[in-house]
Amino acid sequence: MYRYDEFDHAFVSGRVEQFRDQVSRRLSGELTEDAFKPLRLMNGVYLQLHAYMLRVAIPYGTLNARQMRMLAHVARKYDRGYGHFTTRQNIQYNWPKLSELPDALAELATVEMHALQTSGNCIRNVTADHFAGAAADEVADPRPYAEILRQWSSVHPEFSFLPRKFKIAVTGAERDRAAIQVHDIGLHLKRNEQGEIGFAVYVGGGQGRTPLIAKKIRDFLPKEDLLSYTTAIVRVYNLHGRRDNKYKARIKILVHEMGAEELSRQVEVEFASLRDTELKLPEADVAAISAYFAPPELSPRAEGWASLAQWKKADADFARWVHQNVQPHKHPDYGMVTISLKPIGGIPGDATDGQMEAVADIAEEYAFDEIRVSHEQNLILPHVALADLEPVYRGLAAAGLATANAGLITDIIACPGLDYCALANARSIPVAQEISTRFGAPERQAEIGELKIKISGCINACGHHHVGHIGLLGVEKKGEELYQITLGGSGDENTSIGEIIGRGFEPDKVTDAIEVIVDTYLGLRLDPSEIFLAAYRRVGPQPFKEALYGDKTAAAA
Repeated sequence: MYRYDEFDHAFVSGRVEQFRDQVSRRLSGELTEDAFKPLRLMNGVYLQLHAYMLRVAIPYGTLNARQMRMLAHVARKYDRGYGHFTTRQNIQYNWPKLSELPDALAELATVEMHALQTSGNCIRNVTADHFAGAAADEVADPRPYAEILRQWSSVHPEFSFLPRKFKIAVTGAERDRAAIQVHDIGLHLKRNEQGEIGFAVYVGGGQGRTPLIAKKIRDFLPKEDLLSYTTAIVRVYNLHGRRDNKYKARIKILVHEMGAEELSRQVEVEFASLRDTELKLPEADVAAISAYFAPPELSPRAEGWASLAQWKKADADFARWVHQNVQPHKHPDYGMVTISLKPIGGIPGDATDGQMEAVADIAEEYAFDEIRVSHEQNLILPHVALADLEPVYRGLAAAGLATANAGLITDIIACPGLDYCALANARSIPVAQEISTRFGAPERQAEIGELKIKISGCINACGHHHVGHIGLLGVEKKGEELYQITLGGSGDENTSIGEIIGRGFEPDKVTDAIEVIVDTYLGLRLDPSEIFLAAYRRVGPQPFKEALYGDKTAAAA
């Protein structure tokens, strides 16, 4: 992973001291909250319902044991002993004291972490495939390019005050595990017919009030043109993006109103003037940054196959965990381990300080000191020998982190909702907990198979409900919470926006509605290999509407 140089250290430390002065002036009354707001947002500090919230960046979701231990330390010293991993590969602390935030940021800086640009109308944390560098279907590791984008975008003088927040995601595999088509810019690393590395470029995706799928405006962009082309896109957006209406300020609205063809034309004109400037990436610089992301030396561990077979035969719980939470690695003697942060009945994405330290210990001993955060609010150990899976499992189980549900119905994405967020209309966490409890039996989850439930407490869609196989949106109606259900969404390489199925459900009825949907699916699927999304795309919404509402009139009410 990338290591800070002298400039990086000085830059981040300088920003911490600058923010310390801003906090001091806010606490003394010299700065009003309105004057302080843009300053704190650029340092990842929100004001939520009950307290300030600190959002710490985990660039492209990669961190090491030392950094994870620091996150645990911050949770213990400055919060209430836990942190919340988000769909943007960040971590949030919900209860820090404003007076202590500069100290927390100073401690984070000692392990090359910060909270810069995790909020505000700027280019946010660049995200990537959580299996990057390990996945068998990978063309190239996207993280060096994500790091190049991070360096370029940090406090960019032209793009620090955009019309609205701006999010970039990068993937380098056949399967899209970074949801690039629901980002402002999505980049897909690929090879052309000559074997050269470049990017397919998608622009204008996003969720929220107006969910839209990104448009491909370039099928192949040479890698050396990454910064000049990205600059051209953001420059066109900065020029034309609306600043009079924040609900219409995202680039997705510009693409929709201007049209992808016209936007592409303007981007190409701008790109032509930038292509041969200092923004062109020198091969030596790309190679130097790529060297930071060289995979660990993975020695052959063929003995793991026999050991694994024995362990699975002896322990059904271990066998279930391997089946569900361990994916094939590009090296046959290794696996990629998903650490579920979705215990049955628990809060999605939360981890205690003790759990973070346990993950750090396991990563250091068994996983080459490498940890990832997924946009699905789980943690990943990308390089684990099959021969070490049993002790890894035992260590995770001792920390309460061995839930075998990755990709199943209880692996729920949920935003903090009305329990924390000042923007929310409804709670997300209690609904996720109730659904998880209802469907928590391992046999029930196995029968249902792959099914992604995603819950948002408001239209901003931080829980990615639009791209859930089953999505839940919390709304407020006549002073009461109500949950609108969408079906058929997906955030992979075949991205789709879920369809609203009918009128919403009260909090005490929403889990029953999910059960009706699941039972309807089980009754109509062709065979157990047909997952929910495939079945829904085959039959459409009508069988589910009829099961939920009884007739077409009721469904439309």
